[in-house]
Amino acid sequence: MNTTDLNALAAEVEKEVQPYYERVDAVARRNHSRVLAAFHQARVSDYHLKGSTGYGYGDQGRETLENVYARAFQAEAALVRGQIVSGTHAIALCLFGVLRPGDELLVATGTPYDTLQEVIGIRGNAPGSLMELGITYRQVDLLPNGRLNIDAVARAINKRTRMIMFQRSRGYSLRPSLNLSEMGRAIAWIKKNYPHVITFVDNCYGEFVEPLEPPAVGADLVAGSLIKNPGGGLAPGGGYVVGGKIYVEMAASRLIAPGLGREVGPSPDYQRLLFQGLFIAPHVVAEALKGAIFAARLFERLGFTVDPAPQEERTDIVQAILLGSPERVIAFCHGLQQASPVDSHVLPQPVDMPGYDDAVIMAAGTFVQGSSIELSADAPMREPYAVYMQGGLSKEYVQLAVIAAAKAVMAVNKG
Repeated sequence: MNTTDLNALAAEVEKEVQPYYERVDAVARRNHSRVLAAFHQARVSDYHLKGSTGYGYGDQGRETLENVYARAFQAEAALVRGQIVSGTHAIALCLFGVLRPGDELLVATGTPYDTLQEVIGIRGNAPGSLMELGITYRQVDLLPNGRLNIDAVARAINKRTRMIMFQRSRGYSLRPSLNLSEMGRAIAWIKKNYPHVITFVDNCYGEFVEPLEPPAVGADLVAGSLIKNPGGGLAPGGGYVVGGKIYVEMAASRLIAPGLGREVGPSPDYQRLLFQGLFIAPHVVAEALKGAIFAARLFERLGFTVDPAPQEERTDIVQAILLGSPERVIAFCHGLQQASPVDSHVLPQPVDMPGYDDAVIMAAGTFVQGSSIELSADAPMREPYAVYMQGGLSKEYVQLAVIAAAKAVMAVNKG
């Protein structure tokens, strides 16, 4: 397919997916309304946008930002800090903050994301893992259709089970991402039958995709990264934890120190960007979702299997495209990188990375290093050779990048 034909196909695809865009816009309006109300209720003012130094005592900006996050995420409390370096770090704060030697962590969504496996201790030999500290681990695999196996979860719970974890996004797998309706039913059953068990959600890539957030369906504790959805493409770093106050305090004690918790910690000089990023996040997430829908339909029309399909309802921003060969995966990432505003001249290559079993290729010409909400694509170099694309600050940018990636992939097919 030549460039003219591909551009014509892209124009057709844009018309075909308009009804799906409308559904995304409706959710974005609801989420934006809730976030705006959170700003109003917290009485955000200009002086809250400034940073602080030293211990951060009396930092009203920090306290107000966490108040806004708690309200926006429909939770009792929040911990929002630039000192949290990633989603994995935020999740680890929750695991190490709550679990104690002799407790058991039960994961209800199958094998966790690659970087969490070493945190838990089920892969590698990183010092200080949960298992090294005497915390046991079990997992319940999903049903063949990718849904939660509640019967198996019920059989797996025992007197040591302290926490049940749900990973909302698919990670590097082709299982469906977990929607909030299904998660809510599972949590309600757990609370009814095992009220002492804490329910924890890895919320990475899922924020503001649906009209509710996990605390609204009963989750006790939720964590994620600010350089994904909730940072709106403006946050230059950081992570968050939201949920019940007692559990958020436990995570804060792990981040800072017992007895200090959320009461200390200076706000970074980019405090304004954390506020502003959250404010714009529902719109940016909607743009990313529209880009993912466009990508799904374009590559579907080109003959590739995509997951989710363009018409499917979504619970995260990740779009998987099954390319079927390492050459096509590399070509896709090259095309996307060349359409990026930063480092467009760079050709990403598969490399071994900390926390991953396989070599991984990552394309991300972002203004903030690793900011997947801006637009990125990555893939482990293993069967079935699927690339996982996420983010996009504007629908138009995603479309341009996806067309460039498609051209590169089709060039491999010609060869």
